[in-house]
Amino acid sequence: MVAKNLDVRQDFPILDQKVNDEQLVYLDNAATAQRPTAVTDSLVHFYQTDNANVHRGVHTLAERATEDYENARRKVQKFINAAEPEEVIFTKGTTDGLNLVASTYGEANIQAGDEIVISIMEHHSNLIPWQQLAIKKHATLKYIGLTADGELDMADAAAKITDKTKIVAIAHASNVMGVINPLAELAKLAHQHGAIIVGDGAQAAPHVPVDVQALDVDFYAFSGHKMMGPTGIGALYGKRALLEAMPPYQYGGEMIDFVHQQDSTWAQLPYKFEAGTQNIAGAVGLGTAVDYLTSVGMTNVEAHEQAIVDYLLPKLVADPDLEVYGPHDPAKHTGVIAFNVKGIHPHDIATALDMEGVAVRAGHHCAQPLMTYLGLVATARASFYLYNTQQDADRLLVALAETKEFFNHGAVKA
Repeated sequence: MVAKNLDVRQDFPILDQKVNDEQLVYLDNAATAQRPTAVTDSLVHFYQTDNANVHRGVHTLAERATEDYENARRKVQKFINAAEPEEVIFTKGTTDGLNLVASTYGEANIQAGDEIVISIMEHHSNLIPWQQLAIKKHATLKYIGLTADGELDMADAAAKITDKTKIVAIAHASNVMGVINPLAELAKLAHQHGAIIVGDGAQAAPHVPVDVQALDVDFYAFSGHKMMGPTGIGALYGKRALLEAMPPYQYGGEMIDFVHQQDSTWAQLPYKFEAGTQNIAGAVGLGTAVDYLTSVGMTNVEAHEQAIVDYLLPKLVADPDLEVYGPHDPAKHTGVIAFNVKGIHPHDIATALDMEGVAVRAGHHCAQPLMTYLGLVATARASFYLYNTQQDADRLLVALAETKEFFNHGAVKA
């Protein structure tokens, strides 16, 4: 049975609406989450009371804005248990953070003949930067495969990660297969071979407790909008020694120490990697989202979503008309559930479900190599978060049944 629902839905007014004359059931959380009132209120408050540029003024508003911005950094540091706030770089999101690492650490450290190891389940954001770096540097890009039930094949990982490996980049949680990857075990394996490990935390940081020191990752990137913060903001964690040795990602204001006519020196961490005026309000909103998640408790968020999976996944797996991807054991499956209905294109499934008020995603989910690996073109995907309920899962099941009935028999909804 599903555990008692978290009492949070009243904090998300967007959920209290009808879509196509049906009460909205939002199940596209892997793409972006909804925001609680506390987050949107914090944005309004910042712009109406504290708005100014940071680190550059001595007037009161500038000092308040700077404190707001740096306080958000400290909140993120505690949220992921980074050793110090200077190890947290504000970015535009996961994609920006991963590109930062590839363009700085990767450019400086990858040479011809080196190897970069990723998995076949990676989102394009954690694939293309390494692919293009390998092409540019004449390095080799290697892919870890999957087991029969869709988990990362750790035997293959042990074979693929060698003394030639310089970078291992792996999603902490898959946006398609619905699995949590053993990042700490992979970090140990990478470090044994002298490689660094980069964690894509886009699908993990919003849903499970994250401790970057316990995971022993060298870098870890995640997005604000997937964890109820604003769009256009995210964070990159990096170990201080690595960040200090890396060249800047972009050049301009704020990231400098002193500019001479023919040369420049760079600011200390974290500002070396935060050129120009940052998304200050976005950082403030992200800090508020961290406060919200912390108040709920990440162990409670994880348990709530797992309870929904425990209830829903066996029902989907038992449906002979459905193909469910990833592990069929609920204990091994996150709240991201990708599936197909036999004989119906996933885009048609998503459209039909939308007519029932149920919002899901359909497509390749920015994971085309994975789709090819699985022999698919696309899937439908339902993804759950802390404000979803067992009733939402039931609505999905009913809508799927009505959709199958319509396509099989041409029935029209009354």
